[in-house]
Amino acid sequence: MNVMDMLGNTLTRLWESSGFAVIQPGQIIMIALACILLYLGIVRGFEPLLLVGIAFGMLLTNMPVPEGATRIFTPELWDGHIEYGKILRDGGLFDILYIGVKSGVYPSLIFLGVGAMTDFGPMLANPRSLLLGAAAQLGIYCALILAITLGFSGSQAASIAIIGGADGPTAIWLTSQLAPGLLGAIAIAAYSYMALVPLIQPPIMRALTTKKEREVKMEQLRNVTKTEKILFPIIVSIATIFVLPSVAPLLGCLMLGNLLRECGVVDRLSDTAQNALMNTIVIFLSVSVGATTVHNNFLKPATLQIIVLGLLAFSFSTVGGVLLGKLMYKLTGGKINPLIGSAGVSAVPMAARVSQKEGQKANRSNFLLMHAMGPNVAGVIGSAVAAGFLLAVFK
Repeated sequence: MNVMDMLGNTLTRLWESSGFAVIQPGQIIMIALACILLYLGIVRGFEPLLLVGIAFGMLLTNMPVPEGATRIFTPELWDGHIEYGKILRDGGLFDILYIGVKSGVYPSLIFLGVGAMTDFGPMLANPRSLLLGAAAQLGIYCALILAITLGFSGSQAASIAIIGGADGPTAIWLTSQLAPGLLGAIAIAAYSYMALVPLIQPPIMRALTTKKEREVKMEQLRNVTKTEKILFPIIVSIATIFVLPSVAPLLGCLMLGNLLRECGVVDRLSDTAQNALMNTIVIFLSVSVGATTVHNNFLKPATLQIIVLGLLAFSFSTVGGVLLGKLMYKLTGGKINPLIGSAGVSAVPMAARVSQKEGQKANRSNFLLMHAMGPNVAGVIGSAVAAGFLLAVFK
């Protein structure tokens, strides 16, 4: 064999072992979509902490791999009966990381960090905030009905509907239990709409309220005692988990994190939950969720339906919060500004900031941020409870 033949054989083997020999059109589309999401996360700042990881996971999982080569994520291992021993033995890196998503460990630990970062004081100072947080879950149930009408199964419809809670970890937790095949699309939709809160909510808020209502200045909140803040997570855990045990992983971790924050004797643990642990889990969660967006599972008409239904769910949730805010405005003789109702979705603290911004547009001396934080943190509890209810019904 002469030198030219050897060179030709070498080049042929290199070509056949490269991704260029097996790349499919769907993979090209997904790689382009991943690059767009990376642009939105890095340049435009759309939920970068999770969107960057999801997009990069999407990029890696859709890279073409020749037959016989090691794959970073293998969807076939997750179809039907799951054998974790086989996954650990035969799975790629993201298969192993995805175990934390499928088991519900990552979303629950995220909630531990969220609880450690959350001050429930504004909600405790104005308990009516709980009602606004509950009303802002309206979109979940509206989207559930619409999704079932469109032909989705109950478990799929529940997973799509939870997008209306505007809570990414909750959406991931519920979907990984009920409809893991939809996880990538639902996660991307949930975090995209959370990032677009400042664009989606204001037109709805202005359409449903009068200028007079938006101008309302609310009284300063009372001071909440340390004892109240310590008792709150304990009481909520007992009362809620007794009624709805399925919510224990999410709500229990949320309340534990908050107790670490408020009790004042475990500052090191609170700091770890808020920072080191939270950041580590976010990396694992985001890239493993992104890895589920394999082109032949993601590029389906159902994905577009999920995106549309997610937008409707989020919009209806905003409507529910604002309408109850209007009712409270009437019942209190004009003491409640309806704008704070829109913050009942659990996009913390962005939704509260939107309420503040819209209130100041109507009245420059208005300061609604702390009032809006009450419904905002109540929405975190509300979305977790809704997810637990849907899991209990459709599991």
